[in-house]
Amino acid sequence: MSGIHRLSHERKLNPPYGGALVNLQVSPERVVELKAAAQGLVSLDLAPRQLADLEMLATGAFSPLASFMGQADYETVCARMRLVDGRLWPVPVTLDVSLKFAQGLAPDQAIALRDAEGTLMAVFTVTEVWQPDKGAEAQCLYGTRSVNHPAVNHLLNVAGEAYVAGKLEVVELPTHQDFVTQRQTPVAVREQLFRQSAVRVVGYQPRYLMHRAHVEFTKRTVYMKDAALLIQAAVGRRGLSEPDHFSRVRALSAVLNRYSTQAVHFNLMELSPRYAGSRAALWHAILHKNFGCSHFIVEHDYDDQGEGATGEPLYGQYRALESVQWHAQEIGIEAVPFRNLVQEEDQPERLFTPGRARHRQKQPLPPAPGQQASEIAHWFSYPAVLEEWQKTLRQGFTLFFTGLSGAGKSTLAQVLYARLKEFEARPVTLLDGDVVRKQISSELGFSREHRDTNVLRQGYVASLITRHGGIALCAPIAPYANTRAQVRAMIEEHGDFVEIYVATPLKVCETRDRKGLYARARAGLIKNFTGVTDPYETPVSPEIAIDTSLQSAAEAADKILAYLAAQGYLSGAAGTVAEDAVKRNAATLWKQAGGEVLRATAPSDGAILRPLVPDVPRS
Repeated sequence: MSGIHRLSHERKLNPPYGGALVNLQVSPERVVELKAAAQGLVSLDLAPRQLADLEMLATGAFSPLASFMGQADYETVCARMRLVDGRLWPVPVTLDVSLKFAQGLAPDQAIALRDAEGTLMAVFTVTEVWQPDKGAEAQCLYGTRSVNHPAVNHLLNVAGEAYVAGKLEVVELPTHQDFVTQRQTPVAVREQLFRQSAVRVVGYQPRYLMHRAHVEFTKRTVYMKDAALLIQAAVGRRGLSEPDHFSRVRALSAVLNRYSTQAVHFNLMELSPRYAGSRAALWHAILHKNFGCSHFIVEHDYDDQGEGATGEPLYGQYRALESVQWHAQEIGIEAVPFRNLVQEEDQPERLFTPGRARHRQKQPLPPAPGQQASEIAHWFSYPAVLEEWQKTLRQGFTLFFTGLSGAGKSTLAQVLYARLKEFEARPVTLLDGDVVRKQISSELGFSREHRDTNVLRQGYVASLITRHGGIALCAPIAPYANTRAQVRAMIEEHGDFVEIYVATPLKVCETRDRKGLYARARAGLIKNFTGVTDPYETPVSPEIAIDTSLQSAAEAADKILAYLAAQGYLSGAAGTVAEDAVKRNAATLWKQAGGEVLRATAPSDGAILRPLVPDVPRS
């Protein structure tokens, strides 16, 4: 029955935030009533991130929240990290819908919330509908409005334009077929801790994997605090860039045998993170309190996406820790700073806290960015973890070529496709714009709406290829920035998106026009033709920009291969080929002096060439 969970052990474990766990799951009798009523209701199919939020609300993990936020709570949370009643809550939890859907809603209207397969998850009775200022929300939450930040990109280009609030009655929780025994609700985790007589519990939410330093530090912490350890991994669908969670969960599970079986508990949260720095740290501290934790470990650079090109922390290296410490008493949890550990060459299996009186040479943790698992010293991690790490490095990605008709997108994609097929073990698929339009979009015309639909269809196919570990090459014109952003967000749910702007000048494109399309467009015979009667919105910050009027397709392909190798996308034979390409084109690709990268110069038509080697390579 919905309401609150009654916990027999509340007096021993740290009580939930707000005093009690919210329970939004209705009684079996009410389930029957709601399922019957839902047959005549308007339905809203929830996105993966919305499903994750629904599950966290329903099980009490988001206590004291009892539904998606209303406008008043939303605005005070964004502005002051407070609910209207004054309680600390740093991150808005809202239900977004399209503006068209929102305009069809009325107060007290019930809608059916369903998953992608149409299963009824909940019935939602509307009380408020409003259109938020998303730019202001991005600035408040993330400190930037740049879509280079993945959460900002999701907010501005993927989430719906309107928010809806109301009463939430949950019929059933989303079904998970993977790691079922490790997906426990706050009530179940508390019951397990209570059975083992735990009173003090240290919570730790790994950013990604756990290596020797993480294991050693957490073991020391629970020993010093005389506490149990709860490791919780967030595996909720992000709608953001991250490999699938399967290898990650296997890698985290591989370190559990380093602990006493009674001292460690491993759980998976269906939490879709926001990457909001200190706000995220406070949020996670509250969530861990709801799971029974009395202490919470905070790492430096917590949940920080960095500034992209510079790699500098966006939120301040220790701001998250300072924020949790400042609010710890109010939340009711103790912050534990994560301390860096070092390894000594003459004692490679032992780790020490910096600052002790030792004079031997030390090796810092972690290793240099971009290292493959095979290159990492044995002292950094465990073989089982590195084996799973290597699997995550082989995730799929999409190369998305965009530019004017005649810019050379298809030719360049074909050359790169052939190069990758020669040496790359992963499946490589070429989705040519003209071929895709004929095969899956033949009924579409060339209005803006139809062109957007065509590009989004192509993006969806590419996302499936990426999801299953393949490499997709797409070569549409894709003239509109918002549509490209939607494709990026779609693909980054499963892997990486590399935007390649083929910045060939319009005059050159017209001279290459074998089909006579430009001439017909200028004669008024073709309407809405990109570059003539319809605009092409130039990419602001693509990963790569290439002008094919300045180099051959083979040379341009070499440069792209060089970029992919530098970013760690390629390994083995493909990586060796790319490294050879780097050597062949070293003079024109980049020049390094004192560790600084010399960026490419701008071509004569003013289009900016992005650096083919990033300032900070991806790991």
